[in-house]
Amino acid sequence: MFDAVRNNKRIVQVFLGLITLPFAFWGIDSYVRNSGAGNDLASVGDTKITAYQFEQAMRERQDQMRRTLGASYKQEMTNTPEARLAVLNSLIDQRLLLLEALKNRLQTSDVSLREFISRIPALQENGKFSMDRYEAALRSQGTSQPQFEAKLRQDLTLQQLVGTIGDSAFVSENQADAMLKLQSEERQFSEFRIAPEQFADKVKIDEAALQKFYADNKVRFEVPEQVKAEYVVLSLDTLLAQTTVSDAEVKASYDGHQDRYAQPEERRASHILIVAKADADKAAAKAKAEEVLKEVRKTPAKFAELAKQYSQDPGSAQKGGDLGFFARGMMVKAFEDTVFKLKEGEISSVLESEFGYHIIKLTGIKPGKLRTLEEARPEIETELKQQAAARKFAEAAESFTNTVYEQSDSLQPVADKFKLKIQRTNWLPKTPNANDMATLGPLANEKIYAALFSDDAVKNKRNTEAVEVAPNTLVSARVLEFVPAALKPFDTVKADIEKLLKSQDASAMARNAGEGKLAELKKGGEDKLAWSLVKSASRLQGGQLPPAAMQALFKADVEKLPAYVGTSVDGSYMLYKIVKINRPETLEADKRKGLRAEYGAIVAQEDLAAYLAGLRARYKIDINKTGLESKER
Repeated sequence: MFDAVRNNKRIVQVFLGLITLPFAFWGIDSYVRNSGAGNDLASVGDTKITAYQFEQAMRERQDQMRRTLGASYKQEMTNTPEARLAVLNSLIDQRLLLLEALKNRLQTSDVSLREFISRIPALQENGKFSMDRYEAALRSQGTSQPQFEAKLRQDLTLQQLVGTIGDSAFVSENQADAMLKLQSEERQFSEFRIAPEQFADKVKIDEAALQKFYADNKVRFEVPEQVKAEYVVLSLDTLLAQTTVSDAEVKASYDGHQDRYAQPEERRASHILIVAKADADKAAAKAKAEEVLKEVRKTPAKFAELAKQYSQDPGSAQKGGDLGFFARGMMVKAFEDTVFKLKEGEISSVLESEFGYHIIKLTGIKPGKLRTLEEARPEIETELKQQAAARKFAEAAESFTNTVYEQSDSLQPVADKFKLKIQRTNWLPKTPNANDMATLGPLANEKIYAALFSDDAVKNKRNTEAVEVAPNTLVSARVLEFVPAALKPFDTVKADIEKLLKSQDASAMARNAGEGKLAELKKGGEDKLAWSLVKSASRLQGGQLPPAAMQALFKADVEKLPAYVGTSVDGSYMLYKIVKINRPETLEADKRKGLRAEYGAIVAQEDLAAYLAGLRARYKIDINKTGLESKER
């Protein structure tokens, strides 16, 4: 209906759980029509997956992992045969779903698409759809309105297909109860710790063992190469801060694009909707609408009360039929045309649309107006600066690249030319850890970082090439000081090695002693251990114990109590004596409901996976393995 957008959260979650790559900006038709000749990585039925589509998907996967892992992300994570095949398989699954959607004549109408977009919160201003915000959002993403709407139309269409499968997943009360009982089972136990410290005086490490460990593990004792460096950053933001626009430019833009600053007339309407669920019901629905109209004509002041009583639009009925203010282009044409012909307070005749039969009352009019130059000035200045900075960056990028190469013995010339600040680093190790990378800013880029440790940069102190470390961001760096890799002398690490080997041997002795005692207890030996006070654990509260302890406790055979189990935990050996099992007779309603929802999501994912497997069996799929391997970088 006009005032409600179907809630697809659950469907989307299931869908994204299996199809992890975002869809590229192509419509369904472009997928199934492309010939893809010459450089295709796979074919699905009669359609092709091109190298371009694969490369775009790879970039999206890398960006996704970079956002998730932050400084821990390494590009080589996605540059493996397994990772590339996973991306290609995701594209194949997407294509299969698109083909099935087309085959089943699934589509998203212009009306549904328009309504969905108009209700995106980020595109609204004061609770209403804003075309200015929409256009600004598209510009910020570097995409056009047709591209965005093609992608969104495709996603909404696919949700229809995936939603059918997801909604078919069913978990019975008995299944949910069985799962919850298993998760809620509580095991009461005591524990006894055999600590490695009690074996410390028995551990003897000779000089030969220390020397052998040092020789076998030299990498652990290396101090890696280190450099101190300086660098400059040319970015769109830098040029934006240096960019100004004149009053004349602002006025010229305003005069040349006044249509963008015109706020169209908006109207507020309420309606009563009578739905015809099938063609056979149309006559009855229309007759009902005519009856309601007669009642409305008798008491027009009670329109809101009658809307609550009769309207079948779930979104607006409880609000007295109120649809709020809207401009042209936001409602279906027949409805919109009628609203914009009415006078304020006037009530329409019965109107038919694809949703059913409407009775409309016009309740408000906001005349259109043109925003003044001063009102639009901040927006215009921002846009003109961005445009100017983008042009400057496009021109400056090549000059920046040439300058750092041609005057490679210093960064000062390029800094002076573009008014950039030369920044300096502390000591940088050749193999930085995640914490190091998190503090590097623009140097936290594999290519620029590797360039700093190249022979040319280290030996000749030349500028690195200009590297694009982010969109519209170029960096060049230069080594100031270099320290080669070195091995720490044995004498400086001897004490650390001895401490480590003693700890390892003591832990091994604790484990041997614990396993021996456990064997005795299981055979019925006398139990004289000083057990701790009784504790309890359940699978629902597993965070209270280390994973190894939980696994040992819940894998134990508890047919006969007490039952004994043991496992190593942080160097100690832990013995557990299970003394009682509690199984709840009644189940909490909230827990049952939550678990049933989780279990249902799992079943839905399994159903969708099975559906995709069926599609793979029905469609002919060919993978160009040679082409896929050639994509490795």
